[in-house]
Amino acid sequence: MLRKEAVSNLRQILVRRRDALRQALAGDLSSLQELRQQTSGDMLDAAMDTAQDEISSQLAEVESRELSHIEVALERMRDGNYGLCEGCSEGIPMARLQALPYATMCIQCQREAEKSGSAVGGGPNWQRILDVGMADNEVSAGDLEIDA
Repeated sequence: MLRKEAVSNLRQILVRRRDALRQALAGDLSSLQELRQQTSGDMLDAAMDTAQDEISSQLAEVESRELSHIEVALERMRDGNYGLCEGCSEGIPMARLQALPYATMCIQCQREAEKSGSAVGGGPNWQRILDVGMADNEVSAGDLEIDA
C-alpha cells in the first residue's frame, strides 16, 4: 500500500475516533451535570456519587487529551506535515503511525523527549488516574448510625 493511501486510511480512522470521542465527551459531561443536580439524602450515596464523579471526570480528561492529539494530527494532515517527526524532521515509520495515528515523533525522538521530560503534551497522567485516593469526606461503616 502506498504511503499516501495509508495516510488517507489513517485520516478516516482519526475522523471516526474524533467523532466517537466528541460523542462520548458530550455524554460524559451531561452525565456529570445530572449527577451534580441530583441530591441524595444518604452520606454513603453522596460518597459513592463523589467517587463516581471523580472517575467520570478523570475519564473525560483522558478522552479530551486524546481528542486534542487527534485534532493536531488532522491539522498536520491538512498542512501537509503529517508523518514528519517534530524532533528530527524525518519521516515517522508507517508501522508507528498505524499503531498510534496521532504520533508526532519517531520512536527515538519520543524516547529522548520522555527521558528529558519534555514530551509534547506530557501524555496521560496514569498515576493520577490510578490514585483515586481517599476523599476528604469519606464515610466508613462505623460512621453510619443504624436505628434498630
